[in-house]
Amino acid sequence: MTKFATSEEEWRAYLTGTHPAIIRGRRLFRFLPSGPRCRLCLAPFGAPGSLVFRRRGYSPWEKNPTMCKRCLVALADVDVSGTEIDVSMLFADVRGSSKLARQLPVRDFTQLMNRFYTTATVVLIEGDAIIEKFVGDEVVGLFLPCMGQDHARRAVETADRLLRATGHGSADGPWLPLGAGVHTGTAFVGLVGPRGEASEFTALGEPMNTAAHLASQAASGEILVTVQAAEAAALPDERLERRHLLLKGHPVDAFVISAQPAPSASG
Repeated sequence: MTKFATSEEEWRAYLTGTHPAIIRGRRLFRFLPSGPRCRLCLAPFGAPGSLVFRRRGYSPWEKNPTMCKRCLVALADVDVSGTEIDVSMLFADVRGSSKLARQLPVRDFTQLMNRFYTTATVVLIEGDAIIEKFVGDEVVGLFLPCMGQDHARRAVETADRLLRATGHGSADGPWLPLGAGVHTGTAFVGLVGPRGEASEFTALGEPMNTAAHLASQAASGEILVTVQAAEAAALPDERLERRHLLLKGHPVDAFVISAQPAPSASG
């Protein structure tokens, strides 16, 4: 059994995909039909034979179905609740949701938001994100190193796919106005709640605040990407608009990506 010098090192090994238990699981599960999967060990939740794995704990965690119970139990058994790692985060906000709520009948507004939640869940899972939470008119996705060191690129691409999935860039226009923010930085990633009864898998720290404020500044159809995330994602920043923002009194530079109509087949 591998011994780690500190509990933080063990957490870091889980979240970066270098923990022996994660490596063993991935060697097994990668040969089985794909997704949806646990974002850590890649256990397939819907593959043939998945019932066998479910009995062994490889079933979706009720509080976050992008992770399996077995991984959560293993993490909860570590002496600390998490560690600091480089992570990319995506926040996406519905623009003008209060106005929509006033304009639409309650049932119609509820159906619209449920459609958003369903769409965002599919897009984020396909982008290998951990869905950190849905809060009102906002979705938060975490992109961890365990799914690849290109997590910044995946966060930007997933944000773009989410805008397009809500109709941005289409001829008919969006069925829901959405803006997004993407940031890459060192955040505390771990479990929140009493030990053994973890209630949430989350990320905490200033990078999360930065991404949240970015999303709040993005117009409908825009993705605001910090310089850190753009560099990590190797974006062609010389071709992008650069915007100078003031987020909670702090100056932040961000690149702007706008959903554009797809080129026509004839063009």
